[in-house]
Amino acid sequence: MALAEPFEIARGVQTESENVVVELTHEGETGVGAAAPSTHYGETADTVEAVLPRLFDVLPADPHDIDAAHAAMAEAVGENPAAKAAIDIAMHDLAATLHDLPLYRYLGLDPSSTPTSSFTIGLASTAEMARKAEAASDAGYDVLKVKLGTDRDTEIVETLAETAPDARLRVDANEAWTPKQAIRLCRKLEGLVEFVEQPVPAANPDGMRRVTEQSPLPIAADESLVDPSDVPAVADIADIANVKLMKCGGIRPAIEAFHAARAHGLETMLGCMIESNAAIAAGVQLAPLLDYADLDGSLLLAEGTDPFDGPPVPSLDPTGVVGTGARRN
Repeated sequence: MALAEPFEIARGVQTESENVVVELTHEGETGVGAAAPSTHYGETADTVEAVLPRLFDVLPADPHDIDAAHAAMAEAVGENPAAKAAIDIAMHDLAATLHDLPLYRYLGLDPSSTPTSSFTIGLASTAEMARKAEAASDAGYDVLKVKLGTDRDTEIVETLAETAPDARLRVDANEAWTPKQAIRLCRKLEGLVEFVEQPVPAANPDGMRRVTEQSPLPIAADESLVDPSDVPAVADIADIANVKLMKCGGIRPAIEAFHAARAHGLETMLGCMIESNAAIAAGVQLAPLLDYADLDGSLLLAEGTDPFDGPPVPSLDPTGVVGTGARRN
């Protein structure tokens, strides 16, 4: 799927997103999910397609047996979380659809209070980022996530804060800073942004801890948190746990991560890759569990390229649908 515009972060530029759609049928109903693999976590569309037949072979016949499915998938394939996420999402969509319920209700969640998703401004010239921020703010996106990792990061944030004064800003360095840089920049950005995401490499937990201890801004862990087993360590080095379905393997492990994060005193966030609504819709259904959301992946796709519609973003209203709410357009 082509992107509306090239999307740049500190690690590189992306112009398209390859998603692999999974459909499961049972008793005349169909559940859909999608994998949005990331090479950063060792997956591609080819690896997803290669392991899916092995995963399909071990799935239980009953789509409600999601725990059993995860146990069987883990035994069959060691890693490949995006491939497992596609199946997990499709199973949840199918199970809720069989009961004619939206997924949040099937899971017993309360939709009365959900956060608004951010809209991401990728790296570009400062002027171009300001243009995108102004356009997004004018379009009604009142929370902007700004990608950083340049020698002009302070300039970028100050310019965007002036250009889109009604928007709340969050920033994401994608591991691009040293701890010393991160502490200095966090102090400079105080009062301009809500929090800073993954300022230093995940391979440097001591540096991440030092930033969190000395930063006046909350620090979110993204690359440092892959699956629920990482939560205890993250609780020692960050303030916010950023979970992604494609990192952890789907809805079931994401819920485990959220509960673990709460138990360790962390705030919760759900992020995404650049994903079809076949996957984003599942994230919207988990919105009642979140303090923060970054579920704009399908909004970054070129118009008409996503074969699925889903619940509204950025408002993240999970009601009024059946299953996840993802359906072919």
